[in-house]
Amino acid sequence: MARRLPLLVLLALVAAGCGVRSSKPFTAAASVGCFRSHGFKDATTNPDKVGFIAGFSDRGGLKGTAPDGNVLTIAFTQDATTTGQTETAFRNHAPPRLRPHMHDIMSVDRNAVIVWTISPSSDDTAAVNLCLRG
Repeated sequence: MARRLPLLVLLALVAAGCGVRSSKPFTAAASVGCFRSHGFKDATTNPDKVGFIAGFSDRGGLKGTAPDGNVLTIAFTQDATTTGQTETAFRNHAPPRLRPHMHDIMSVDRNAVIVWTISPSSDDTAAVNLCLRG
């Protein structure tokens, strides 16, 4: 039993840590530095530069260009329950040539509505997964 106790404690700590990341909303301000350090050119949270929808998001907006040239826009909503309206806004205001591809270029992670100009590469997706912070 004495040998199992440290293992049980370790498992309990790992299990407790797994849910921590999923409870706190992401923000533009907390995320932008990571995007810059991962080679996203012109990464900004300036509301005048991130676009109308992202610029008015509750927790900010972010825009930057991935190293491969794909342009990223993220709108950070209040929480995970409020992304639907932002997704609808992006769909309704997308250029006509992008509308048929919205399922390929738009995704949601917690409270972040993520939109690319073309389907993201695996490197692009990995950078977003790494850099979204709250």
